[in-house]
Amino acid sequence: MPTTPTTSSTVATALSVSVAAVMPVFLFGGLAVQITGELGMDVDAIGLIAGLYFAVCGLTAVPSGRLVERFGAPIAARLAVGLTAASMLAVAAAAHHPIVLTVFLLISAPANGLGQLAANTVLADWAPKRRKGTLFGVKQASVPLCTTLAGLAVPAIALTAGWRWAFVAGAAVALLALVPLAGLGRPAVPVRSGRRRGADRRLLVFAVATCLSAAAATPLSSFLTSYAVHIGASESFAGINLTVGGLAGVIARVAVGAIADRRGGGEFGIIVVMLLGGAAGIATLMAGQSWLLPLGTAAGFALGWAWPGLMNFAVTKRYPHAPAAATAVTQTGVYAGGAVGPIAFGLIVDHAGWNAAWTVVCAAMALAAVFILTGAGITAADTHGTVRR
Repeated sequence: MPTTPTTSSTVATALSVSVAAVMPVFLFGGLAVQITGELGMDVDAIGLIAGLYFAVCGLTAVPSGRLVERFGAPIAARLAVGLTAASMLAVAAAAHHPIVLTVFLLISAPANGLGQLAANTVLADWAPKRRKGTLFGVKQASVPLCTTLAGLAVPAIALTAGWRWAFVAGAAVALLALVPLAGLGRPAVPVRSGRRRGADRRLLVFAVATCLSAAAATPLSSFLTSYAVHIGASESFAGINLTVGGLAGVIARVAVGAIADRRGGGEFGIIVVMLLGGAAGIATLMAGQSWLLPLGTAAGFALGWAWPGLMNFAVTKRYPHAPAAATAVTQTGVYAGGAVGPIAFGLIVDHAGWNAAWTVVCAAMALAAVFILTGAGITAADTHGTVRR
C-alpha cells in the first residue's frame, strides 16, 4: 500500500542520487592526468570532453523532466543510477581509446539530468515544507563534494591500483544510492493540480538567467588557480585559496536555503542579491593583488555560485504540479552555461587578457540578476492573473 516516505529516506535518496548522477564527469576531471597519460590525449581534450558532456546534459534535460513526470521520481532515479554505474564500468573495462572514453562519458550525461530532476521531485513532493529550502541547499551542496571524492580517488586508488579501478569503485558507490531508494517503499504520488504547462515565458526568462550566471561562475573552478599564479601567488596558495572558496560555496548553499525557510519567501530577491554580491566580489580580482584573492574567490563561490539549490527550491515551489518539468527548463540553462562559460572565458583571456575576462564574468552575473528580477515580476503577475499570453 502506498505510503508517505520518511524524512530520512527522502533526504538520503535525494543526496545519494544527486551525487551518483554527477560522479562520472567528476571522476574524469579528478583522474584526468592519469587518463590522458595512458590514452595519449592532449590537455585540450579534457575541456572538449567536459564541454560535450554538459552540452548533452543540456539537450536531454527537458526530455528527462518529462520522463520523471510520467513515470515518477523513484523509477527515474533508479534508471539514472543504473545508467551511471553501467557507464563507469564500461569506461573501466573498455575505454582504451579517447573516442571510446568520450562515448561512454556522453552516455552517462543524460543520467545527470535525470538524477538531478528526480532528486528535485523527491524533495518537492516529500520533504518537510518548513525545511525544503535547507534541504534543497544540502542537496545542491552535495554535488561539489564530488570534487573532494574525485581528489581522494587519486592517491587512494588511481596511484596504487590504477585509474580504471577508481571508476569501478565509483560505480559501486553510485549503486549504493539504490539502498535509500528502496527505503522509499511505494510512495503515494501527490496529486498534481493545475495545468501542466511547458516552458512558459517566465521559465524561459529564468533559463536565460541561469545560463548567464552559470557561464559566469563555472570558469572560477577552472581558471582561478592559473590566474592566482599569473599575478604572483604561489601554487600552494592558489590551491588553498580554491579549496577555501569551494568550502565557502558548500556552506553558503545550505545557509541561503535555511534563510529562505526562515523568511518563508523572497527566494528570487535573495538570488539577485547573491549575484550582484558575487559580481562585486569578483571585480576585486581585477586589481591583480594576491591578498585580494580570498575575498574575490569567497564572494564568487559563496554568492555568485551558491544559488542553484535556492533556484530549484523557488521553481518547484511555484510549479508544484510539475516540479521536474519546470526545473528541467532552468537546469538546461545551467548546463548550457556550464558548457559555454569555460570555453568563452579561455578565449577571452587568450585574445584580450584576464581583466577583460573578469569584466565579462561580472557583467554576465549582473545581467543574470536583471533576468531574475524580470522573471520574478512575471511570476508575481501570473499569480494575479494579469499576464497576457
